[in-house]
Amino acid sequence: MRVLIVLGVVALAVLVAWLLSRRRPDSPTQPPAVYEAPAQLDRSDFAGSGRPWLVAIFTSATCNTCAETVARASVLGSDAVAVCEVEVSERPDLHERYQIEAVPMVAMADSEGVVRRSFVGPVSATHLWGAMAELREPGSVPGGCEGHSHDGGDAPEAPEGGEGS
Repeated sequence: MRVLIVLGVVALAVLVAWLLSRRRPDSPTQPPAVYEAPAQLDRSDFAGSGRPWLVAIFTSATCNTCAETVARASVLGSDAVAVCEVEVSERPDLHERYQIEAVPMVAMADSEGVVRRSFVGPVSATHLWGAMAELREPGSVPGGCEGHSHDGGDAPEAPEGGEGS
């Protein structure tokens, strides 16, 4: 009887070892990509460097949401605000210099080139208008509106030619 119990335990141990060796490890998980806008822009890299504010929109011709973002941001242009699209195939040097890894990316910079507000990915016209209004006239945006993240269904896209192009 003892021999049967020992054989049963050994058989069970062999079966468990075999099952464990066939078990596949879990797929590795990676945290979501975090893309950051540059903290500083050289205003001489962009048209309208004499205006107090710059809205730089980094884009790619292959980006599905970039055209919408450019259209939404373009209406911010005025005597005080220069709006410049920086398309990666036309200005790869600026995408590389500012380490743009996702598009669309909107950077709102002051006269010194310090980026005061930025958006990565799709952004609503309301958020663009609100951000520029708050930058130009602090306190002009109603309380509670500043912390909203922008709406958008699509994730930012890597620029044409891979990351950092």
